[in-house]
Amino acid sequence: MTRTPDPTADARALVVGAVGIPSLSGQEAEVARFLTGWMAAHGFAAHLDEAGNAVGERGHGPLTVLLLGHIDTVPGDISVRVEGEVLHGRGSVDAKGSFCAFVAAVAALPDEALAGARFVCVGATEEEAPSSRGARHALKQYRPDLVLIGEPSGWAGLTLGYKGRLVARVRVQKDNFHTAGEGTSAADDLTEGWFRVREWARGAGGEGIFDAVQATIQDLSARTDGLAQVAEGTFGLRLPPRVSPAEAEHAVRAALERLPDPAGVEVTFTGHEHAVRHPRDNALTRALRVAIRAHGGTPVFKVKTGTSDMNVVAEGWPVPTVAYGPGDSTLDHTPHEHLDLREYDRAVAVLRGALTRLAVG
Repeated sequence: MTRTPDPTADARALVVGAVGIPSLSGQEAEVARFLTGWMAAHGFAAHLDEAGNAVGERGHGPLTVLLLGHIDTVPGDISVRVEGEVLHGRGSVDAKGSFCAFVAAVAALPDEALAGARFVCVGATEEEAPSSRGARHALKQYRPDLVLIGEPSGWAGLTLGYKGRLVARVRVQKDNFHTAGEGTSAADDLTEGWFRVREWARGAGGEGIFDAVQATIQDLSARTDGLAQVAEGTFGLRLPPRVSPAEAEHAVRAALERLPDPAGVEVTFTGHEHAVRHPRDNALTRALRVAIRAHGGTPVFKVKTGTSDMNVVAEGWPVPTVAYGPGDSTLDHTPHEHLDLREYDRAVAVLRGALTRLAVG
């Protein structure tokens, strides 16, 4: 007797298999091959593109829906295991769980949905790195009508926006001097620079955490060889829509120029990401809300204080966009990262319903 495939078990095997393959940023080749293999075996036209992305396509209708999720992870060795209904492992929430939910949902679409739309799943590389290599490559290849970004929102959550980002790496160098003498050390000046940047940040934002400028010190160090002192620090800025990376860069430079010895200060900037916030009401959000309610949930709109590939693609793809995926985002990057597989099942079902509605009308 031929055994009837179990779509739920198949979808779970996909995410367990993907999480079980380590894939630090820049080292995604093995998991990308696994994902393209799974997609090819489930009716997708699948391939690895020039950026190392795992790409799979189904459907041939006039509407193009692009489902972009990242398959790389931050460091952290978490034992991959399923305990009851819970999958433990790095990337289970951030964000292989989301991309696997995309793939599993598209694999289960009915023929009428495939006749109405073309669904492109892109498992992107290097999202956790400043390069965002995979998303930037996809941005040049496709012109979608609708975009889903794979990030944990909770199965009933819809994320509409992310804050922007700027990273400042500051280096202060001064001649060495006796600590009993007058003057300030390189570390003193770097610390004063940080206080000035933080003071600007506190006054630049608006009310509430999404509209505030969040400033954090990511690392600090100081050293001397007996002739010169060097202090180095990395300042991270999370930016609201009202503050552009260029404006933040100007403010940081102005703060550092007021230090006692600005000639010895060097600053470089990376991570110039603009904040983005998409509208609440469009065809994509309506389809997802209907599907969430159909499965007993209450849709919740969210905005996030981090960044994602939504920031990277927003300007090039000015179309309805939502970030969606199972899991609790507070577990991102933590040693306790885990995904409830029952929530994953619900997310797959919601996506299948929403994508069918979009394609069929």
